[in-house]
Amino acid sequence: MPFPPYLAEGDRVALRPFGAADGPEFTARVRESRGLHHPWLSPPDTLEAYEPYAARLSGGDGGRAGFLVCERATGAIAGFVNVNNIVRGAFQCGALGYGAFAHAAGRGLLGEGLDLVLAHAFAPLAGGGGSRAGAAGAGPGTQTDPAEQAGLGLHRLEANIQPGNTASIGLVRSRGFRLEGLSPDFLFVDGAWRDHERWAITAEAAGAPGRGGPDGAG
Repeated sequence: MPFPPYLAEGDRVALRPFGAADGPEFTARVRESRGLHHPWLSPPDTLEAYEPYAARLSGGDGGRAGFLVCERATGAIAGFVNVNNIVRGAFQCGALGYGAFAHAAGRGLLGEGLDLVLAHAFAPLAGGGGSRAGAAGAGPGTQTDPAEQAGLGLHRLEANIQPGNTASIGLVRSRGFRLEGLSPDFLFVDGAWRDHERWAITAEAAGAPGRGGPDGAG
């Protein structure tokens, strides 16, 4: 079964959508990475759980989009970045979920992948619709011109992170996200309601040129 083509490429990693053929490798990487991921996240570790998970992220319903971060040299999956809970209208926002796998942790690959996702998320929708009037600025190492791609057309991305997850906080801070506040008992994670810090970035803060509002409104 063929893998989906790359959407964007950086120096060391490239992005592509989740595919059914990725199930065996993805779930094996999750099982190898349990010690790294716990207690912060729990991606699917069986094919039975992976199939509906991947289908939701690649189903084209507009409410979410998932991206595999792959090493360009080998094609191996280094991690993933998902844009969930996409809301359109005047909000034009999505919520990020992401993780590196153990074999790729500490090498900067997820950060490079996140740069590519930011560029793609803030690039215009196909046909120039959505919230963007021009292409977003790309992060470090980005080679693909987002203006040549159909992006998500978003204005804002948020990452909700438990205060103890210092590695994740360091990742988003290094990409220009700002801390907006603390939400007590925000998400049910690892058997309990957990406090989360709210980090966010807008298209302008990510380096986008001047833009209007949704549907081109000023």
